[in-house]
Amino acid sequence: MSWLKCLASLTATTLVIFILNIKFGSAPPLGEFFDPFHGFWQNAETGPRVSENLVLPGLKAPVRVLFDDRQVPHIFAENDADLYYTQGYITARDRLWQMEFQTHAAAGRLSEIVGERALEYDRYQRQIGMVYGAKNTLELLKTDPEIFAVIQSYAAGVNAFIKTLASKDYPVEYKILDYAPEQWTPFKNVLLQKMMAWDLSARSNDFRMTNNLARFGSEIVADLFPDYPGTMDPIIPKRTPWKFTPLTAQQPGSDFKATVTSNIPPFEPDPNNGSNNWVVSGEKTRSGYPILANDPHLALKLPSVWYEVQLISPNVNVYGVSLPGAAEVIIGFNENVAWGVTNGGTDVMDWYEIKFKDSNKNEYWYDGKWQSTTKIVEEIKIRDKEAILESVIYTHHGPVALFNRDVKSEQMPTHALRWLGHDAGNEARAFHALNRAANYDDYVEASSFYDCPAQNFVFADSSDIAIRHNGKFPLKWQGQGKFVSDGSEPLYNWQGWVPRGQSPASKNPGRSFLSSANQIPADRTYPYYLGSHFAPFYRGTRINEWLESSDRLVPDDFRVLQIDTKNLHAESALPFLLKFIENAPLSEEETGVHRILADWDYFNDAGKIAPSVFKEWWGILFKAIWDDEFKPDEFAVKLPSRPRTVQLMLESRDAKWFDNIETPEVETLAGLVVSSYKNAVAKLYDKFGKPDSSWEWANYKGTEVAHLAKLPGFSSGKLPVGGDRRIVMATGKTHGPSWRMVVSLEPQVKAWGIYPGGQSGNPGSLHYDDFMDDWVEGELAELLFLKPGDGPNNRLVSELTLRPEK
Repeated sequence: MSWLKCLASLTATTLVIFILNIKFGSAPPLGEFFDPFHGFWQNAETGPRVSENLVLPGLKAPVRVLFDDRQVPHIFAENDADLYYTQGYITARDRLWQMEFQTHAAAGRLSEIVGERALEYDRYQRQIGMVYGAKNTLELLKTDPEIFAVIQSYAAGVNAFIKTLASKDYPVEYKILDYAPEQWTPFKNVLLQKMMAWDLSARSNDFRMTNNLARFGSEIVADLFPDYPGTMDPIIPKRTPWKFTPLTAQQPGSDFKATVTSNIPPFEPDPNNGSNNWVVSGEKTRSGYPILANDPHLALKLPSVWYEVQLISPNVNVYGVSLPGAAEVIIGFNENVAWGVTNGGTDVMDWYEIKFKDSNKNEYWYDGKWQSTTKIVEEIKIRDKEAILESVIYTHHGPVALFNRDVKSEQMPTHALRWLGHDAGNEARAFHALNRAANYDDYVEASSFYDCPAQNFVFADSSDIAIRHNGKFPLKWQGQGKFVSDGSEPLYNWQGWVPRGQSPASKNPGRSFLSSANQIPADRTYPYYLGSHFAPFYRGTRINEWLESSDRLVPDDFRVLQIDTKNLHAESALPFLLKFIENAPLSEEETGVHRILADWDYFNDAGKIAPSVFKEWWGILFKAIWDDEFKPDEFAVKLPSRPRTVQLMLESRDAKWFDNIETPEVETLAGLVVSSYKNAVAKLYDKFGKPDSSWEWANYKGTEVAHLAKLPGFSSGKLPVGGDRRIVMATGKTHGPSWRMVVSLEPQVKAWGIYPGGQSGNPGSLHYDDFMDDWVEGELAELLFLKPGDGPNNRLVSELTLRPEK
């Protein structure tokens, strides 16, 4: 029997060796992954980094990098080339995998990493022309020697770090997905910028609104989807005079009715991408100097979307957050000024219905004749499979999108995309200038270089405050681009640009504060049409009311406002809804829940139950009102907004929308309110049992900061945070404040900030998510702003000295 045991042991050992050296899809052989000398064990960091001295090729002079107790690098360089070289090197050291994975996604190259499962996404990225737009911008940057030198230096620094890596040193995601980093190029820098522009400007409702128009007609669409909601408090204070003569766009003589379509883009940006920013003058602060705040709302990811850094050379001293993979500081401050951004929402993307001559799509009808298309054949490489060739067709509008491959092309309309991001732009010049700005005039000049996407740039120096709805805005006639446009009619083209000096802007208003929360930029008197899909009034109104009623403000007041959880939607709707419940027959359970709602103060705090009940109730009621007519599960449509729905309930109780057209009975608003309430209570009891901590808002909402590639074990898990998407503290399930910053523009500038994550992209690092607890608690870290010649500082924990080769 001993020989049988020996054989069994040998067989088992052989099997284990075989399994450990076999690849499973895109994952590495398990033996490689668990190898203690080369696998994931090598990524563990057991303590803080120690001071180092390194010699790197390409540097012109020594560079000092001081790391503080939050692992923020403070880079001291003797020239700008070395400054951005070192920014690239340091950022890559902490975030290389994130940087590269995002550029693969932007370029439509994920199939090279994860195989065929990413093919449709890669096709989509090619079809929307992401690479096309990035190439156009790169060619423009080459004509700006100063800016091109910046991104070249940054790329050289990234590559210097990559060259130091052996396979055992690769970030753990490379090991899990079994691939290696490639050379960094200026093109990747531009791709990141274009991807961010897409995320912030490409959420289009053209198709959905076109389907609404075909289904309901222009009168109902105008009523349910007004261009200027009456509840809106615009970014630029009302009654601001416009001291210019506007340009006009010629409107077609007849309306175009586009074809109903299911050809909806399958990978659209998150509709909740937005932000808050505000600034007050010294008139409203205890110090007598302006204070500025910003918190951009983006997808919550690990590693974080931002990387904190200070950049110091003889030409600049700036602190803030950068995009990993791109040079400069995007949101931040220097010794003289501070700035922040929110998404502008101006419509810079339109879809055009195209008529082709035949199925070859070599010609399309435009301006009364057949025009030639351009075809670009792109190769999509697929891991472990043969590459495929994807033909992308371009009209003068832009690329033609063929998203729905399950439907024959002759059975549905075809559309071309006109997106401002396809045009060459020098946004890098704008941020380069902002990093060095010394006053309001510098801010205005820097803003003039910024094109896409539209952003609200808030500004402060020691004496001025300002905000600009900024970007390159198409000159349109009223309503142009709200629906799919006629691709054959020249008057549907963009007819020029709104002059830069005529964009909505305000400086030192009489009320002594300015703010933006993605709402409409200006009131009805503004003469240009910028679009119709802006954020509802809730956040903007709450911020403005708070600032209007506050004086002698200190920076911590701004921190408190950033985490404000007042739910204006509930405040506007719930008192009305509860009146119907008070007289309805209720069970014991329903009565108890009613008391919870009646006692609520309308704050969506993490530990409260009422926000969960209201959210559940509103969702069921909203569906009961609109789903029978709009049928969102069957058709691509846009539903009326929350404010319009509340307005309808308050002002038009007998509106036809409250009747369910799919039943023989005639339903009423009162009936819908009561039945949806009972349904909501029953669902909550079914899901959680009796009201206890499981009903609390934080548990119901389930905020989580997920790993960028959704790798298990690398995410935050459920976090105990309040707020919601339409609240100042706009923390949803997977979306929210990606960076909170407060800056006081005193003679010695002071600043505070936090983001959900940590400086390191390594899940095995102490600094992967060490900011998370403070972010959850609503705390801000004091930012260490150093100056050349500063003496020793007890917050500095290590130093990296980089020296050029001799």
